[in-house]
Amino acid sequence: MSAEGGIRKSKLVYSICVSGAHNGPTVKEDKALARELGTAIAKAGQTLTTGATIGLPYLSAVAAHKAGGKNIGFSPAVSLREHLKKYHLPYECYDFVNFTGLNYVGRDLYLVQSSDAIITIGGGFGSLHEFTSALEAHKICGVLTKSDGVADMISGLTKLLTLPHDTEIIYSDDPYDLIDKVVLALDKKYSDLNHELEHYDEYWFLEDDDPKRGG
Repeated sequence: MSAEGGIRKSKLVYSICVSGAHNGPTVKEDKALARELGTAIAKAGQTLTTGATIGLPYLSAVAAHKAGGKNIGFSPAVSLREHLKKYHLPYECYDFVNFTGLNYVGRDLYLVQSSDAIITIGGGFGSLHEFTSALEAHKICGVLTKSDGVADMISGLTKLLTLPHDTEIIYSDDPYDLIDKVVLALDKKYSDLNHELEHYDEYWFLEDDDPKRGG
């Protein structure tokens, strides 16, 4: 779906991770695409997640924030002081920063597990790590093609390697179209929950006769 032609929204709010380079040539080349990606996520009514880092994820987070969206950053640091002083990472555009204290490698895994879908734009080794972790975690993976870096290598890599069962990779060179397709895929994945929500009121979790809730 094109930029101004509308974008798919859902009953559920999904967390969609933007994974991309924090430095290097793709950051300069993909600035506009990263901003469009963040805006598309916000307009779809979804929550954007990133590694609370600089570069392409930061540009997407800033754009989502300006578009009225919600952002959650997953920091490698243990505290705001360490986030700013040790890692030199931004925080102003985030509604909430989760200080994981897991350094970069552990942060990446936590970020992936906490997101419903992962979008790869440009990217280097860190983005590749997040992408492969997302595959192993059976997450829906979106790839913004024609953004160079890892994003444009994924199609070739997946032809050479045996992918995990039930893998779903969605490709598009248009940020709005990609987010629309990813949200559609998430709606299908969580169709049972979306259907059940139609029969729940706002305070369904307070019902005393719910046998699925212990305690």
